[in-house]
Amino acid sequence: MAAVEAPATVGQPEVAGEAADAASDGAGSRRAALAPVGLVLAGCVSVQFGGAIAVSLMPRAGALGVVTLRLFFAAVVLLVICRPRLRGHSRSDWGTVLAFGATLAAMNGLFYQAVDRIPLGPAVTLEVLGPLALSVIASRRAVNAVWAGLALCGVFLLGGGGSGGFAALDKVGVAYALAAGAMWATYIVFSARTGRRFPQADGLALAMAVAAILVLPLGIVESGSKLTVPSTLGLAAAVAVMSSVLPYTLELLALRRLPASTFAVMMSLEPAIAAIAGFLILNQSLTLLESLAITLVIAASMGAVRTQVGQGKAKVPQG
Repeated sequence: MAAVEAPATVGQPEVAGEAADAASDGAGSRRAALAPVGLVLAGCVSVQFGGAIAVSLMPRAGALGVVTLRLFFAAVVLLVICRPRLRGHSRSDWGTVLAFGATLAAMNGLFYQAVDRIPLGPAVTLEVLGPLALSVIASRRAVNAVWAGLALCGVFLLGGGGSGGFAALDKVGVAYALAAGAMWATYIVFSARTGRRFPQADGLALAMAVAAILVLPLGIVESGSKLTVPSTLGLAAAVAVMSSVLPYTLELLALRRLPASTFAVMMSLEPAIAAIAGFLILNQSLTLLESLAITLVIAASMGAVRTQVGQGKAKVPQG
């Protein structure tokens, strides 16, 4: 009898060990699913606070001047840090980098033209419609359309709360913001493609250099010698790190592990963070309606996060 019972006694620690391993794998999978989400959130905070500083810099250097300095400093920092290889890439790889660089130039140029004409909060609110549209188009799950719809409600509330609605905004500024949103959606697509084709942030560094070259003539024509003022250069360098180097790098890394649809819905946090940055840096107050809007976009982003984490957990038993 003892001989029969012995294997059962020996087997119990093995079962317990397997259960512990499964629990550990589940926790590890959850952390892995949350990691790219944290990268996106950090990027959102950085880019909006950098944007608030950029708005205060525009009277000194102009919209295109700020864009030129931002992209120039961002390109220099990324090229020095990454030191990307120029050889060993296919023609398709270079085509992706050129398209990504042109998208970066257009997205930044259009957005700064917008905030030169309309307030930061409404500008970001309109711009985020591009990623929201992408989330609905790219997603294969109906639940992401729900999160996008919820975020869209918050976006419109935030844009209209306490400011007379979008009808009171400068029409040219609105057009620039919507065009920047379209470029933002394009940026998400090409950022993901670049991240898959180039190691680390090499592709981003090369694309940023392309963007800086494309915008440089426009900045020189508009701002000229204003671009060489030491205090302006210092603030522009800070804007470049906060609004380009850090967020774009984090987003590129996140898009290697995060579905584009989930990433796009999470971009609905941008208007909320922009409103907070405007309050802290530009002394722009929040109304009750704007606070409700912020709650809606945060709820939508949390729903997108839960969807992503749930997908990660679902894959664990198959591994």
